[in-house]
Amino acid sequence: MGVNGRSVLLIEDEEGIATFVSAYLERDGYRVAWAATEAEALTAFEREQPQLIVLDIGLPDGDGFELCRRLRAGSAVPIIMLTARDEEVDRVAGLELGADDYITKPFSPRELLARIKAVLRRTDPAATAGTLILGDVALRADAHEVRVAGRTVELRPREFGLLAHLIENKGLVVSREQLLEKVWGLAYPAGTRTVDVHVAQLRSKLARPDLIQTIRSVGYKAVQPGSHQEP
Repeated sequence: MGVNGRSVLLIEDEEGIATFVSAYLERDGYRVAWAATEAEALTAFEREQPQLIVLDIGLPDGDGFELCRRLRAGSAVPIIMLTARDEEVDRVAGLELGADDYITKPFSPRELLARIKAVLRRTDPAATAGTLILGDVALRADAHEVRVAGRTVELRPREFGLLAHLIENKGLVVSREQLLEKVWGLAYPAGTRTVDVHVAQLRSKLARPDLIQTIRSVGYKAVQPGSHQEP
C-alpha cells in the first residue's frame, strides 16, 4: 500500500491516460488499481475496496453515468468523474447521480491529485471532531454521522461537508461562492449551480427543508426551527 495508506480505483479505457495518471498518483504514495471497462471496474471495486474512485464517463462496454449510479447505490465511496465533455448538463447529471467532484479532459495530473486530496480530507473523520446541532439534526464530525430525530441519515461526503459548514455558521448567510471554496476546496467548473444541486439533495435527505433557508440571489443560511424566514 502507498505511504499515505490511500487506495484509488481508476476507471479509464485509454491506456495512455491510465498509465500516466497511475504513475503520478503512485509517486505521491497512492495505491492505484486500474480498470478499463465497466465489467472490470465492478470486479476491481469488490476486490480492492478503494477509498476513492476516478471514473471516466466514456467506457467501451457501458455508460459512466450508469456505473456511477450502480456504485452509489451500494456505497458512499467518493467518486470523481473524468470526461472529455464540458457541458453543464453533464456535470450536473453526474453530481445528481452521486459524484463528489468533476474534472474535464484535458487536465493536469496535479489538478486531479489536488482534487483527490480535497475529497479525501472531507471524508476523513479524524480531520474534525465534535457534535453540531440544528433543531433535531445532530452531526458528529468525528464519526462522520448525521442523525435526524435519532434516525441515522446517510450523506455523501459533499453533502456532509455542506451541512457541517452551514451549521457551523447557523444564523449567518453563506454565499454560494463561499460554500464552493470551503466545501469543494477549489474553483469548480460547474459553478454555483453545483451548490444548489447539493442543497436540494441535502434538504430531501434530511426531510427538514426549513432548516436550510435560501437567501435570494445570495446563498443559504442554516436556521433553527421557528426562526423568521426571509422573503
